[in-house]
Parts: sequence; structure tokens; C-alpha cells
Amino acid sequence: MSLRRSVVQLFEAVERGSWLRFLFAVVGLSLAFAAALLSTAAREAGDALTTVIFASFALLLAGTVAITTVPRLVRRVARHRVRDSLQYDITREGVGYLALTLLVAIAALNTGNNLLFIVVAAMLGAVLASGVVSGVMISGLEAGVHLPHHVFAGLSYTGAVLLHNRRRFPVFSISVVPPRQKAGRPSWNWQRSEFVFPKAGSGREPLLRWPDLSLTRAAAPPAEPPVFEQSVYFPYLPAGYRQSAAVNLCFPRRGIYSQRGVGISTRFPFSFLGKTRAVTLDQEVLVYPCVEPTDALLEVLPLISGEMEAHVRGRGSDLYLIRDYAPEDTARHVDWKASAKSGELKVREYTREEEHSLCVIFDNPAPGVLDEAHYEQAINTAASVAWHFFQKNADLSFAAPGLIPGSDVYAFLEYLARAAPGDSDGFLAMQSGASRYNIIVTACERGQIPTALWQSSWVIFAQD
Repeated sequence: MSLRRSVVQLFEAVERGSWLRFLFAVVGLSLAFAAALLSTAAREAGDALTTVIFASFALLLAGTVAITTVPRLVRRVARHRVRDSLQYDITREGVGYLALTLLVAIAALNTGNNLLFIVVAAMLGAVLASGVVSGVMISGLEAGVHLPHHVFAGLSYTGAVLLHNRRRFPVFSISVVPPRQKAGRPSWNWQRSEFVFPKAGSGREPLLRWPDLSLTRAAAPPAEPPVFEQSVYFPYLPAGYRQSAAVNLCFPRRGIYSQRGVGISTRFPFSFLGKTRAVTLDQEVLVYPCVEPTDALLEVLPLISGEMEAHVRGRGSDLYLIRDYAPEDTARHVDWKASAKSGELKVREYTREEEHSLCVIFDNPAPGVLDEAHYEQAINTAASVAWHFFQKNADLSFAAPGLIPGSDVYAFLEYLARAAPGDSDGFLAMQSGASRYNIIVTACERGQIPTALWQSSWVIFAQD
């Protein structure tokens, strides 16, 4: 019963389309074989026409199976072997060694000396042994990459490359290298068009118009930027052990960086040939925008802090002003020294730091409003302001087109890391009724900002 269940599960694990292609191949090749036998019998009987018909039918069936079915089945069988595909790079030492082997082989053929033939055999045996040993070294190894959790553009970080030896014997001289970047290939696509005769621009009315198809060439997709681009060397890895090596990481721009694979390479033992085995990975790191404040931003940060404190005053640790005593004031805030000098009761008023409510608003412009340089500058400005006040432990909130309300600073930075120009028409008008102090990064003109926002906002214009 268990054997029957195993067989059923095996059949269910395979796609129905693959079984149909396999059966089609078996039936097609069987008919082709039968047609070949009939053509042979017709040839022996002297019937030339029947021989040609059956032979052509057999070739047609075999060719159809070879073109339509066999490549699909081969790709499906070999799909799981992609991760173990090997790449070979001949080294300078290997070129010199093979050249020396060739010279010794020519000398052995010219002289007929048995000792030279033995030397040539030993040299070729060393090449074969090197290939076998290097293949054994890189098989059974697993590699991975450990990445930081929060990454900002322009800053240096330390990651780790992990190598695990699952074999029962140690390995030597292993390098973990980044995969080779393959240039994307342009694709050709059929698109609907219209045939016009005569063509436009000839100055005459078109006489003929009917739907047509045109073959257009699409540009190759850009290659994804890798996480790291340097190799990491492991001189020795014991059996069953896992080791890690530090790797320096620095990402120049915001966005997503992906590591789709790495290569496990070795030249052990004789460095005749560099052999690399591709290992599939699927790791991504989201790089936040740069949060280092620029000189221009450092100049306006004290002004922003001053206006924010003027907007919300209250009880805190920083002195805001000394004013006349009011009946609702408590006695503990009376400044006796200032009262003695002036002859009237004076009280101290402090900034309400613990109740600061600051909202950072990023008004994402529509496509074409800003060029790429100014758009990236606006992204970095919003990220720098948010990170600055986050480190000051301010009560922060964030707003942007498409941003989920109540997001924290990391969700806001993730939004900025993935942001692209979009439609935000009327977004600032929706923020004008909130009772908080706002820092707005926008590409709008000064006259397009709602009047209600000017009284409780500091506006940073992306085009300035």
C-alpha cells in the first residue's frame, strides 16, 4: 500500500505537460521506427515510390520530435543542474605547462625515446589529477552572504561571506567570488501598426490603410547591481565546519541590490586551471537614501528648530523666555532673581520638548517636474531631516503619497528608497488641517502651497 502511495505521489509531482510531451515523443519515435522498417521492406521488394514515402515520413516524424519535444525535456531535466554548472579559466601557469608538455611530446615523436613518452604521460596525468582534485574540492560546499539589516547609501558596512563544508574531508584554497555579470540580450517583439501608402510626409493623401504588424527591437534590460564585487579567500576549511570571512560593503545609491548567486572557485592543487562552480542565491538588501546632512541643510536646521520651538511652547528643560506672572501660573516657575531686579513677579517658560509633534512631508513630484539630480537631492533631503530628528528623539510622523499612515522612520526611509516620480496632485492640501509642525520637501512653486500650511511649516523647495 505504501509502495502504491509512493508511486502516486511521484506521478503527481511531475507536471502533466511533461508527461504528455514524453508520451508524444515515444509515440512519434515508435511510428518513425515502424516507417523506417516499412521503407526497408519496400526497398528490398523493389518498390521505389513506397520506399521514398515511408523514409520521408520517418524522417519527418523524427525531426518533429527532435525540434518540439526533446529540447523541452532536456531543459527540464537539466534545470536542477544549473547551480552545479562549472566554469573553466585557464591560468598562465597552465598555459606554460601545456606548452612545455607539447614540446616534450614533439620531441618524443621525433626521437622515439620511450623515456620521453613516459614523461609526457606523467605530465598529462598531472593535468588529469589536477582537474579531478579541483572538482572534488568545490563539490559539496555551500556558500551564503550575511548582510546588515539597515543600510544607508554612501556609508561603509561590514558583511560576511559564509562557507560550509558538508564533506567528510577538508578542502584547501577555496575562493568565493561574485558571479559573472551577463549582459542582457535585446528582445524582438511584434507590435500592431498600420500600413500607409504613400508614407506620411510625402505631401499626398494616403491611398491605402490597413492593419499591419511590425517587428521592433526592445532594449536589453539593465543588469541588477550586485551586493559585493570582491572575492573572499578561505585557505583551509575542515570537514563539517562552517567559516565566515568579513567583506566590506558600500552602496553608492539608494534602491534594491540583489545577490542572485556566487561562485565557489579553486586552483588547487597545481593552479593549471581555475574551476568555478555557480551557487544560486536569492538575497536582497534595500539601501536607504543617504542621511548625511549637506552644508545647506546644516545651515537651516537651527532655523527649523527655532520655529518649531516657537510653534509649541510649554514645560520642558530648555528655557524659552521670561515673562510676567499670570494668575494661572504655578509658584514653582517663578524666577525670583528676575522678579527682584524688576520689582514684579516673573516666571520662566520652557520649550515643550517632550510634546514636540513634528511631521516630515515628502511631496512626491510628477514625472518630468524634476531632473534626476534634483529628484535624488530631494529624496536625500527628506531622509536627512527625518533621520536628524529621529536621533533627537522627537515625536515624529510622516506623510507622503502612498505612504501608510502611522509609519515609523524606517518605513519612511524604505518608502524613499523605492520612490519614483508619481502623481501627488492635491496631496499638500490634505495636510493643511493637521495641528502639528511640518517640514515639507516639495517641488511645487511657492504660490501652490496652501496658505494654512505656511503658519506651521518649514518648506524646503527641491528646485532651489
